[in-house]
Amino acid sequence: MPCTTILIGKSATYDGSTIIARDDDTGHGKFDPKRFVAVNPEDQPRHYRSTLSHVSIELPGDPCHYSIAPNALPNRGILAEAGISERNVAMTATETLAVNERVLGADPMVVLKPAQGGDDTQSTDYEPEQPGGIGEEDFITLVLPYAHSAREAVQRLGALLAQYGTYEVNGIGISDVDEVWYVETIGGHHWIAKRVPDDCYATIPNQLGIDDFDLDDALGGQKNHMCSADMREFIEANHLDRSMDESPEHFRHLNPRKLFGTATPKDHIYNTPRAWYMQRTLNPSEDWDSPAAPLTPISEDIPWCRVPENKVTIEDIDFIMSSHYEDTPYDIYGTQGTEESRHRYRPIGINRNGHLAILQLRPYVPEANRAVMWLAFGSNPFTSVAPFYTNVRTTPEYLAGTTGEVTTDALYWTNRIIAAIADPHFLSNSADLEHFREDILSYGHKLVAGADAAVKAEDNDSTPDMLEQANETMASHLRERTNALLAQVLFTSSNLMNNAFSLSDK
Repeated sequence: MPCTTILIGKSATYDGSTIIARDDDTGHGKFDPKRFVAVNPEDQPRHYRSTLSHVSIELPGDPCHYSIAPNALPNRGILAEAGISERNVAMTATETLAVNERVLGADPMVVLKPAQGGDDTQSTDYEPEQPGGIGEEDFITLVLPYAHSAREAVQRLGALLAQYGTYEVNGIGISDVDEVWYVETIGGHHWIAKRVPDDCYATIPNQLGIDDFDLDDALGGQKNHMCSADMREFIEANHLDRSMDESPEHFRHLNPRKLFGTATPKDHIYNTPRAWYMQRTLNPSEDWDSPAAPLTPISEDIPWCRVPENKVTIEDIDFIMSSHYEDTPYDIYGTQGTEESRHRYRPIGINRNGHLAILQLRPYVPEANRAVMWLAFGSNPFTSVAPFYTNVRTTPEYLAGTTGEVTTDALYWTNRIIAAIADPHFLSNSADLEHFREDILSYGHKLVAGADAAVKAEDNDSTPDMLEQANETMASHLRERTNALLAQVLFTSSNLMNNAFSLSDK
C-alpha cells in the first residue's frame, strides 16, 4: 500500500491558506512516470469509461477547466492523482487504506467480473461482463470539474460511491479556500467524511485514520461531518460498533478507526511509524523518545489530527513528505541505532515516490491566481517541490511531456536518475541536495510573489498569459538547476565507485 497524506487547516498554515498534500507512491516492483497537464473543458469526456473497472458513466455537459498531475502512461487510465480547478477546489486522490473483514462481509467491494462462457452471447453458459465500481483512476476526473466548493465535491463523490460503488478502500483529500475535508470509503458503497479543524493538521499513512466522528452531525446538520445516508443502520445491522459505551452520546464520538479499520503487525512496520514521525516533526517539544513517551512508532492511538506548535510552511511539508526518520535510530541514511533499526520502518521519502503535490489555496490574492500546486517528481529526498499556477491553459513541456522513455528532457526521469546515483553515497551528496532544495524553494517563493504583483497590476484578460509565463520561468530555472545537480552528484558518486583507484599517470 503506497502514499502518505497531510492536510492542514487555514489557521494552522503560515499564510492562512488551506493546504492538502500527498506523496503518490507506486507499489513494489514498478514506477509510474508523472506529468503536469491542464485539462480544458473541451478535453473533458462526456461519456466516461474506466480502464480498470469498465464502469461507464455519463458526465454533465458543463465541466470547468482544471489542472492535474496524472500518470504519464495510459495503461491504468487517467489516474489524475492531484488536481485544482479554476473554481479553486482541490483534490488529492487517493490514499490507499484497508477496512476489516466484518465491513467487507457486510458491503463487499464492487469488483469487475469478466464475461463468462466465451464469445457466443447466445450460449446458455454465457454471462455478460459485470463492471466494477469507481476508484483512484476515476475520482478526480468524475468530481473536480463539476464542484463549486469542497463540500459540494464531497457530496458528489459520496453520491457516485453510493450509485456505482468502489473496488478498493481509499482516502481522498478535498479543499477550497475555507475548508479542508477528508473522505474515507467504507466497504463497497459506504463512506464517511470529516472536516479538518481550521487550527489542526491531519496525518494519514495508508491506514484508516479518522478517530472521532459525530454521526449525529453527519446525518443532521453536517457542519463538520458527512456520511452515507444509511450509516447508522449499516453500523447497527452488522454489529460494527465494538465500544462498551452504550449511551446516546456515544454516537457523537464514534471511532471509525476501530469500527471499520485494521490493526495488524504490518501496520507497525508500514503505517503507524509515518504518522508518529510527521507529528513528532510538527510538535517537537513533546516527549517522543523516552521510555515513558505516550506515543511510539507502533502506537495504535496516534491521533488523526492535532494543533501544531507552529504554523506549518511549505518547507515543513516538503521536509515531512521527503523524510526518512532523520535524527532517530530509524533513519536509513543515519548513523544512530543499528543496522536493524535503520531498516525497521517504511520511510515517507521512499524510492517509490512518484510525485509530491502540495495544493495551496491562498485567500489573500484574486481568485484567478489563488491556486498553486507545488510539485516534485521522483524520490522526494533527492529533489524539491517547485510552485506552478494551475489556472492555466497549457503547462511547461518539461513537466507535461513525460513519456515512458528515460530522458533528461523530462523532469521526472532526471530526478529518478539523480536519486539512483546519489542514494548509495547519500551523505557525500547531501550538501548538494540541500543547496538544491534551498535554491528551488527560495526561487519559487520569489517567483510567485512577483507573478502575484504583476497580475494585480494588470487587467484580468492578461492573467492566464502571465501565469503561464511564470510557470515557464519556473520550469526553465528548475531544468537548469536539476541538470546542474545531476552533474554534481554524478561527479561525486563516480569518485566513490567500488572500482575507484587514486593512483593515476597524471
